[in-house]
Amino acid sequence: MFIKTSEDIKNIQQYSRQIRKIEDLNDLILKASKAKYVLLGEATHGTSEFYTIRADISKKLIKEHGYSFIAVEGDWPSCYEVNQYVKGYSNYTDAREVLSQFHRWPTWMWANEEITPLIEWIKEYNREKKEEEKVGFYGIDVYSLWESMEEIVRYLKNIHSPDLEKAMQAITCFHPYNKRPEQYGMSAAFLGESCREEVIQLLQSILSNRKLYTEQDNTEAYLNLQINSLVSKNAEAYYEAMITDDSKSWNIRDHHMVETLEIISNLYGEKARGIVWEHNTHIGDARATSMEEEGLINVGQITREKFGEHNVYAIGFGTYTGTVIAAEKWGAPYRIMDIPAAQRNSWEEHLHRAGAYNKYITFTEENRHLFDRLIGHRAVGVIYEPALEHYGNYVPSKISRRYDGFIYVDQSNAVMPIPVKEET
Repeated sequence: MFIKTSEDIKNIQQYSRQIRKIEDLNDLILKASKAKYVLLGEATHGTSEFYTIRADISKKLIKEHGYSFIAVEGDWPSCYEVNQYVKGYSNYTDAREVLSQFHRWPTWMWANEEITPLIEWIKEYNREKKEEEKVGFYGIDVYSLWESMEEIVRYLKNIHSPDLEKAMQAITCFHPYNKRPEQYGMSAAFLGESCREEVIQLLQSILSNRKLYTEQDNTEAYLNLQINSLVSKNAEAYYEAMITDDSKSWNIRDHHMVETLEIISNLYGEKARGIVWEHNTHIGDARATSMEEEGLINVGQITREKFGEHNVYAIGFGTYTGTVIAAEKWGAPYRIMDIPAAQRNSWEEHLHRAGAYNKYITFTEENRHLFDRLIGHRAVGVIYEPALEHYGNYVPSKISRRYDGFIYVDQSNAVMPIPVKEET
């Protein structure tokens, strides 16, 4: 990668603005508020400041600019419980109780103390609102195959739906795999024994019977049914592809997120506007990174192509050093890990050398060309090995093409997880 270090640092110093309080972000928020969708990223899944800053931005977008909902990188069934809580449709006593319903690993992504004030704020904000004006909270990820199937069966039983038989056929097909995605993926990929036909038929039937469901129940209940059915279909395809083709499975997942986002928007009407919380690797345009060479697409790219660049405003996040919640392998207990100082001549290291304080940059026609050279940009997932991060945690990126704005936290801290009982 060709980097003009001193020039890049000088440009950061010229165009960045220090962040001391949320009001310092007003200019960035105003620019973002012109878009239909504001995409808020994160460089890790376990950094306190990323959650709190996104929460503060989201409050302003909702209260001052009329945004309709928040969609997050989380499971639909668990997030729908949060949605029911903030809209006053459930009996949970507080946000911590409803967030404790996030049982699937990695639970700390949403069962954490940082998100609770936002959930309570949305609930209070909705208290005096008409039903159609209440702000929603939804999960748009694809992982919750079994949980979504169980929700479908439960709901169809309650309303004595004619689609119950199809739902039972689908969930029965998945029973032998004991809620083990890798077992299902192996069977579907190598033995040709899949449940694809069953979940496709179920989704098609539910969509064709839309009038039946919306007549006897509210539109949110139908949305819940529809998205759980969509998750079942797309998760089946995802888990099969996961075994043989990482790029294909990634692309299935991000297409699902955008499809879900669009369905949620349709519920709120033509003027609906949404806020999306996901990792930088999802919200930052893949075409401006090395992901494109690997055949990967993402939410940032798909939304820009589908809805128009003027309708999407993507804000990336990063940190120089600090602590983070992560795990050493999939399904392992989480722990607090140190984030080492950013790699020399990476984007984060340049931001640090430009001034060891929190800052933001907005990319405009005036300065975008100054930040469009490839540079290493740190990405930390739920699985993390700090000692090895220099070998695989930096994504070559054209920052100003990947994002419309960037928020930098010089020294960050780990989130505070809420204790939950994880699924076994």
